[in-house]
Amino acid sequence: MYLPVLLGRETLQANLKQVFSQNKNCIMNIALIGYGRMGHEIEAMAIRRGHKIGLIIDIDNMNDLCGEKLAGIDVVIEFSSPSSAFENVIKCLELSVPVVSGTTGWLDNYEKAASTCRSRNTSFIHSSNFSIGVNLLMMLNEELARHISKYDDYTVSVEEIHHTKKLDAPSGTAISLVRGILQGHSGYRGWCFEDNKEDGMIPVRAVREGDVPGTHTVTWESDVDRIILRHEARNRKGLALGAVVAAEYIHSRKGVFTMKEIMGF
Repeated sequence: MYLPVLLGRETLQANLKQVFSQNKNCIMNIALIGYGRMGHEIEAMAIRRGHKIGLIIDIDNMNDLCGEKLAGIDVVIEFSSPSSAFENVIKCLELSVPVVSGTTGWLDNYEKAASTCRSRNTSFIHSSNFSIGVNLLMMLNEELARHISKYDDYTVSVEEIHHTKKLDAPSGTAISLVRGILQGHSGYRGWCFEDNKEDGMIPVRAVREGDVPGTHTVTWESDVDRIILRHEARNRKGLALGAVVAAEYIHSRKGVFTMKEIMGF
């Protein structure tokens, strides 16, 4: 089983080409919330694709996140912190400004954000990871879980490795991978940390080391073999590209979106 079989090679290539090709007629005025390493990468990628950065919000100027400063902004791209993300997102959505959010660790309030988006007739997308490769991994992960559920001999585990400055653990991407497994496999009811294994729960290992951009691994094991799905980010450029493409997709649309829709899955 490999990706072209699942989607059809020509369909997959056409979807990705259409989504990630640069639209010269789509020039946006973007606001960035969060100006750390990801914020800088997104800024560079947005400019490379012909867009403008009209506003940058960081910890030192949070008061600038207001209607006056957001006037004329086409879309906000938010990569801040788990403690401030929901408030940032809600402020923008209440002003009917489209929002792309990549911050993890706040999704207990996701439905409130989605509801605000709909009530204000604007657009919103959150993804735990905007990387093309990671989203392909997520699709394969769901498919593999569905097929392997027919075989009782396999057990699964998830591992994620990130840089030491990442605040939440496990990563949002690891949790998304777990959810994909749960959708396809009825033998599990949730997840637990690896050190606290429970029956019926998917063990997740979270590692913080160095400056690792992000590595995610799903491992299925039996007595006779091992199946591994693994994605290693070499840098943050893939995340930045996906976030800017998501902004290009939602800024002229209304509603709550997912990366599956953007990538044509």
